Amino acid sequence: MARTGRTSARTGLAPFLLASSAIVWISAVIVMGILAYLVSEGARGDFVIYSLVISVLTTIFYLAAFFLAAYPGMVLLFNLIFSYLWLVVVVFTASSWTYSNSSLLHAVEAFSFIAFFFLLFNVLYDWHYGFYRGGGRTTAVV
Repeated sequence: MARTGRTSARTGLAPFLLASSAIVWISAVIVMGILAYLVSEGARGDFVIYSLVISVLTTIFYLAAFFLAAYPGMVLLFNLIFSYLWLVVVVFTASSWTYSNSSLLHAVEAFSFIAFFFLLFNVLYDWHYGFYRGGGRTTAVV
């Protein structure tokens, strides 16, 4: 009896990971655009440049991660690394811009948190998917 509709190979991102990664990418693009505008207007500071660099790297590497979906360990590695980088961005923006009167700064803070939040869900989902996707596998994907 042939089994149809089920393969044991991982051929692409799961729908949740695809949607979540798209939200991370869109949030990174929004943060990148706002911070690039602020830097062009004269905003200075180490954390502004750090946040801009992280958003640019996320934009670039997540385009590559969409194509590396067949390698689950690589996607988990991207998610893990960038979740910590975005956590630092969230801490920097929250500690510096929470009490500002600028809507642009609040938007950077909000979209940074959205990027971190969905990256954290990506890590948890991909970690769980690596452990419990079947086949009696009991070791990590990484």
